Amino acid sequence: MTQNVQVNGSYWLQTAPGGAPRPALAEDLDVDVAVIGAGVAGLSTAWELTRTGRSVAVLEAGRIAAGVTGYTSAKLTVQHTLVYDRLRRTRGPEGARLYARSQSEAIERAAGIVAELGIDCDWETRDAYTYVRDPGRVGEVRAEAAAAKEAGLPASFVTETGLPFPVAGAVKVTGQAQFHPLKYLLALAADLEAHGGRIFEGTTVQGLDEGEPCRVRTEAGATVTARDVVVATHYPIFDRALLFARLSPRRELVVAGTIEADRDVDGMYITPEENTRSVRTAPLDDAGRRLLLVTGEHFTPGTGDTRERFERLAAWADEHFPGVERTHAWATQDIDPTDTVPMAGPLHPGAHHTYVATGFGGWGLSGGMMAGRLLTAQIAGEECAWSGLYDPRRLRTAVREAPALLKTQAEVARHFVGDRLRAAPPVDALPPGEGAVVRAGGDRLAVYRDEEGALHAVSPRCTHLGCLVDFNAAERAWECPCHGSRFATDGTVLEGPATKPLEQRDI
Repeated sequence: MTQNVQVNGSYWLQTAPGGAPRPALAEDLDVDVAVIGAGVAGLSTAWELTRTGRSVAVLEAGRIAAGVTGYTSAKLTVQHTLVYDRLRRTRGPEGARLYARSQSEAIERAAGIVAELGIDCDWETRDAYTYVRDPGRVGEVRAEAAAAKEAGLPASFVTETGLPFPVAGAVKVTGQAQFHPLKYLLALAADLEAHGGRIFEGTTVQGLDEGEPCRVRTEAGATVTARDVVVATHYPIFDRALLFARLSPRRELVVAGTIEADRDVDGMYITPEENTRSVRTAPLDDAGRRLLLVTGEHFTPGTGDTRERFERLAAWADEHFPGVERTHAWATQDIDPTDTVPMAGPLHPGAHHTYVATGFGGWGLSGGMMAGRLLTAQIAGEECAWSGLYDPRRLRTAVREAPALLKTQAEVARHFVGDRLRAAPPVDALPPGEGAVVRAGGDRLAVYRDEEGALHAVSPRCTHLGCLVDFNAAERAWECPCHGSRFATDGTVLEGPATKPLEQRDI
């Protein structure tokens, strides 16, 4: 891999089976359940619901599985960095066991679906490791290994791994998986349609009436009437329980390149050190070559120079895997809950027929699959042992971990106020391919200069809650640092919670 990283898209999206776009919803519709969002959580939920005999409509603003899920590192594991020791301390041993069991059963369910449907999705069984190189952090890893084993996982403390450099210690969890997420989810979508489910792409939802029945209103004016509604849009587009106060967006970068099979690291790895580093490989071609994926450099959207971060990540990959020819570079986005555990269940304390799945904290594959099973059980009126663990209405843990919540809100307030006081560069200073929030005629504008030198101006106020966006030069997008909404240079929504574009402005 070399420097001067060019962002050229997700390997998963570029190698997924092709297919014509599904139509947008053009007329009113009545179903048992409406699922908003067609990522792993939405499609898993819809698939499970069709298997119960319910009629389901999936409403997706873009293309299915092409949002956050299309940019994942695609590790399917219960080993979520250093989570079990923290859960043992904050939720007790039983909470840690429920977390481990729910995530394990989700992965087992996925393996069963792959076998049942005969999905060719490069499924491979791999061990998962969380490692540290700093001897001073070995105690954390030992505690995590003990907590994971106590929670019922096949976990152990080790000092040897398949990485090409020594580690001070690692938690090893055997029997995990990695796969091609798009191949899996597109097959899941086709099967749920074969069982009567309906999927609508290019359908932006902008309204929700929680009556009996519920009514979902789309941007185009169509209405879906449903007994139950699931909001699975990664960051909830409806925030009637003030969930945004308990969620924080995090962006992370990926660089990938080819290696020979004899250089395979034979496992899935992550470290909390060095601003996170994650390593795995994937099968690439008949010659036995593999794709090396290196992930890290997490940051809040709309802050700092993303190009420098890509270069640091590529330099790390060059140092530890010399000679790898880079083929892909992209970024992904995660939502972290302030109290560690994802939120899957009723949308708010008064909800009877509306549900949400969010806050997967970088582990959305197993988390989304878990949410699909959990929400299906709740909609069917069935008991689920871990409903309380993931309940979005929980307050005790939110209060217990209040410092994290307060820190999140302090950051939002800092951006909301401070970004308005930031000095704005002159428009003339913008080189081609760059953007910035500038002052023009006494007003602030978000201005992008394209490669031909033409200027494109939009309002800098995020249409979610009004924070000012900033420009990500590596990906050429406007990003909101408060809640993670992202917009194209013309203001079009790339990622929520915003559902409306940035307003066009004259310059």
